[in-house]
Amino acid sequence: MGLMFDLDAYLRRVGLTGRPGVAELHRAHVAAIVFENLDPHRGIAVSLDVADLQRKLVSERRGGYCFEHNLLFKAALEALGYRAEPMLARVRSGAEPGQVRPRTHLLLRVHDGGGVWHADVGFGSGTPLQPLPFGPGEVQVQAGWRFRVIEDRGEQVLQTANGSGWVDMYAFVPEPVPLVDIETSNWFTSTHPRSPFVTGLIVGSQQRDGTRTSLNDRAGLQLVHETPDERTVTEISSADVPGLLSERFGLAGFAIDGDGRVVRAPN
Repeated sequence: MGLMFDLDAYLRRVGLTGRPGVAELHRAHVAAIVFENLDPHRGIAVSLDVADLQRKLVSERRGGYCFEHNLLFKAALEALGYRAEPMLARVRSGAEPGQVRPRTHLLLRVHDGGGVWHADVGFGSGTPLQPLPFGPGEVQVQAGWRFRVIEDRGEQVLQTANGSGWVDMYAFVPEPVPLVDIETSNWFTSTHPRSPFVTGLIVGSQQRDGTRTSLNDRAGLQLVHETPDERTVTEISSADVPGLLSERFGLAGFAIDGDGRVVRAPN
């Protein structure tokens, strides 16, 4: 993987030079590369080959979802000499009480010689801006957003706070997983007919100051703008989507077909 990875191109993509630390790289990646599911949404399976990740997220300046983001980030970390271990999690955000979801989220445990970090650049607009100390511990405040990790029956749970208290984001067993397990989870997520990444539209970005913007169709097409103190929801039409993708998220060249699905715009 190291021989195939173009670190200089990646660093240019996220606006850095030299040999950044883990936290600096994490913040830069989150702010520079959007979260989006446009490929599975339009029936294209997601490749996790590092060359394909570089082409799509770096050269073509696209975004991706958790598997793409965190494996690209892992390649960058390893090219810089850090050790990154992938782990699979079950997303709890939005789940019904008692519902058990498959392990379809990817995060990293990162060793930088001075500490061990919970890194995740791929949880959409709600992803932490910078890594957290790995394991259960104190509340971490990032640009006004609050996060913590707790222990729950052998799993670690990443939580965030909202107006009503702490909310689970995802839960995971803190053990590294092999690429074959990641590939299996990715295939399900990007191709299964009931996967929300196949059936729905999910795009999100986060600025360095913590401002979040997302476009989704969970409850009708909505553009959501969030800060730690305020949340604004704007109802939009499908005709608005191509312009918003280009202007708000830097994803040009898309159109809406007759079924209301996002497709590549004709040349």
